[in-house]
Amino acid sequence: MLMDIILYLLNYIQYQHKQICWLLNFICRYIPLKQWAFDDSHSPKYQKFKIDQLPVIKTFIKQDWQFLLEYYQWKYGKPVKPVQRRNGKSIPEDTICPLCGAPHHYIYDNNGGNGQYQCKVCGQTFCSSEVVTTPCRLTCPHCGNTLVAKKDRKFFRVHKCVNPKCSYYLHNLNKVAQKDLEEDYGKNKYKLHYIYREFTVDFFAMDLNSLPKNASSLKFSKHNAHVMSLCLTLHINLGLSLRKTSQALKDLYNISISHQQIANYCKTAAICIKPFVDNYDYKPGKVFTADETYIKVKGIKAYIWFIMDAASRSIIGYQVSDNRSVGPCILAMRMAFKHFKELPKNFKFVADGYSAYPLAAMEFAKKFKDTFCFDITQVIGLTNDDAVSKEYRPYKQMIERLNRTYKQSYRPTNGFDNYDGANYDLALWVAYYNFLRPHKHVKYRVLNKVDMLDNADNMPGKWQLLIFLGQQTILNLQNGEASICS
Repeated sequence: MLMDIILYLLNYIQYQHKQICWLLNFICRYIPLKQWAFDDSHSPKYQKFKIDQLPVIKTFIKQDWQFLLEYYQWKYGKPVKPVQRRNGKSIPEDTICPLCGAPHHYIYDNNGGNGQYQCKVCGQTFCSSEVVTTPCRLTCPHCGNTLVAKKDRKFFRVHKCVNPKCSYYLHNLNKVAQKDLEEDYGKNKYKLHYIYREFTVDFFAMDLNSLPKNASSLKFSKHNAHVMSLCLTLHINLGLSLRKTSQALKDLYNISISHQQIANYCKTAAICIKPFVDNYDYKPGKVFTADETYIKVKGIKAYIWFIMDAASRSIIGYQVSDNRSVGPCILAMRMAFKHFKELPKNFKFVADGYSAYPLAAMEFAKKFKDTFCFDITQVIGLTNDDAVSKEYRPYKQMIERLNRTYKQSYRPTNGFDNYDGANYDLALWVAYYNFLRPHKHVKYRVLNKVDMLDNADNMPGKWQLLIFLGQQTILNLQNGEASICS
């Protein structure tokens, strides 16, 4: 009896195995496994957050109409005859082709007297007032139409494809509901045309290692280096405000020092330490994660950009900015990529759905070609509604936790009076986070071990050694060469 039951179960298991194999075969053949991630993001409502691909750049090569006439005579054995005007039509005698320079005898009236002409010699279509002065022109990668400059912004110029028959435009138009199109300015609510942003500022030419000239020296007239390091320990490590730091020094050590003098010490220390922190060889891994958070400067919202190496949890790129545009994002990426001659294989850059990140990645690809060509893995929303979010959510949580950690130290300041103060405070905090702060996930050790810092028995001594290392880095930078992304 028992053997019969076992035999029945085995047969049933074999039957189930066959059904599972059949279902897997059916799914592989007829159901696409690579579904679009973020189906909602492909909605026309989110088109404004989408970054289009780079345009096709066509260089202008000046041609000679007389040479073209001779070539046509040689190839076909007959000359190119001038245009025969009919019905009394004529064009201005000063009309010439901007491409080859053919006179008005070889120019067609292409649109019935509305100002568009076509050259019979080279086939170029142009307007009456068009003069070719630029060495190249931007064309739409979908239809080949020349892009038109529509808007001038502070750091970039917006070019747009205005071709109503462009395949990109028609595809996006078909995704818009008919009821939305019937509303007033219905089309203007969505990004339908191809758009390219041409930056007028070269963010790759900016010096990441420049030092301000108004920094105070390390020659102490009243106090000494130990008092300076005590200020850094209380203000940065313990998160005390400048005024509470001053009070703590008075209460604990009977040291009378103003909060402004503490701010000056922090400024001087940040200028010395920042080059060491920015140029330290973190040996980053293959996964970077980035995010931005806001602070207050003079009561107005400003932004802090963080880029973290997911393997070591070190901050390898950071930036303070008064705006949320792509410029500060590029500068933070340059800081993070400065130790790479080229990106490693299977490199991943994880960020949220903000459009500045793919736009910055596009600028890197345009600047360095295949050396720094990478895609942005965007984790959108707060729930894992797609496969990408399920896989890369832990990386997004890392950078969000970093933002909260920084906000804990920033909160006692109640904002900054100027951007210099925000930059100096951030530089010192990153130095503390990367080299001095114990972290739970590495068993309460520091993220980056520096042998010289182990020689100090207390935290003020470690700060003094960091200042010394920063001074040595400045000397090395003056004699060395910058990396590819610097």
